[in-house]
Amino acid sequence: MKAVILVIDSFGIGALPDAGKYGDQGSNTALHICREIPGPKWPALKKLGLGNASLLLGSDLPGCEAVEKPSAWYGVMAEKSPGKDTTTGHWEIAGIELDQPFHVFPQEYPSFPPDLAAAFEKETGRKILGNKAASGTVIIQELGQEHEKTGSPIVYTSADSVFQIAAHEEVIPLEELYRICEISRKLVDPLRIARVIARPFVGTPGNYTRTKNRRDFSIAMPYPSLLEHLQENGVAVIGVGKIGDIFLEQGIDESYHDKGNPACLSRTLSLLKERNSRDEFIFVNLVDTDMIYGHRRDVRGYYESVAETDTALPEIMEALETGDMLIITADHGCDPAFRGTDHTREYVPLLALRKDFEGRNLGIREAFSDVAQSMAQYFSAPPYRNGKGFMDEGNA
Repeated sequence: MKAVILVIDSFGIGALPDAGKYGDQGSNTALHICREIPGPKWPALKKLGLGNASLLLGSDLPGCEAVEKPSAWYGVMAEKSPGKDTTTGHWEIAGIELDQPFHVFPQEYPSFPPDLAAAFEKETGRKILGNKAASGTVIIQELGQEHEKTGSPIVYTSADSVFQIAAHEEVIPLEELYRICEISRKLVDPLRIARVIARPFVGTPGNYTRTKNRRDFSIAMPYPSLLEHLQENGVAVIGVGKIGDIFLEQGIDESYHDKGNPACLSRTLSLLKERNSRDEFIFVNLVDTDMIYGHRRDVRGYYESVAETDTALPEIMEALETGDMLIITADHGCDPAFRGTDHTREYVPLLALRKDFEGRNLGIREAFSDVAQSMAQYFSAPPYRNGKGFMDEGNA
């Protein structure tokens, strides 16, 4: 048996009840894209029941409306853990629920505590440029030329729990940038910062562009995730995209660091077509929606990125054999029609497809960890520590 989880990064479907605490009341990534882009859209997701899932929260998706007989089990999930970042979302999908949020640096200059900045400069031998919250694409244009002259990395944060380090690949080679990030990971651990992110770029002043050599360095997990639980029970775990980074390569048998959604979707298809005697859990992150379009508030680009995934879904679904399972969800929101440039605190869609099951309503789930418990059920493993499984609610 094979089970695939496709995380369409930041594809939220409506503000959570506590979104006001995060300044995100009124956000709705899927709905606002559908309202701004006219005409029919995302036919595969529509057939699966994306519009039906949205109706559970009271919103019809223009162009991706509810269908009479969705082919998938459909629902929405609330994030139980505090926060709205990549690490928290993916960890909760894999069963890890947090009781306190990760630390977020102040937005105004200087964002970083003096002792952290001093330790960074001492340990890396390089001065800090930036030291504030900023859009990554903006700050490299602002400070890129000075970075090239001085060799000092651009270090910045955002509304999320991140310590980001940008460097021109011809000024600070990738391996050196990654080494600086590893040093930084140890320095920010006491502050409970979720991720240190390497943000390499290339180009000339006024024309800098970020490359696909980004790498995330996540904080250690508080306890074993679903990945390790499945691994211990005889299931091969495969990570695609940045899954390996998010989970520190723990509980993963094979890790494919493919860059960009097309490469990750292609990898997913090839993994499904490879048939052998072992059970496999394939965890895939599709980052482009968030990294390239959500944070840049590019509504059309976001729509087209989801459409690209939608176009790939029929072939992926065709590769499923009877008994295989495909789950499509997200890790948070990043509404491109909302204010600011950061993530939004939203429900996420839940679409679960098995060829031998009929579509049904899974309702509004209380935690992303319901997916983890359901995967334990699916592979007949012992119950995981968190989540309410939905496999026993189905058509078996």
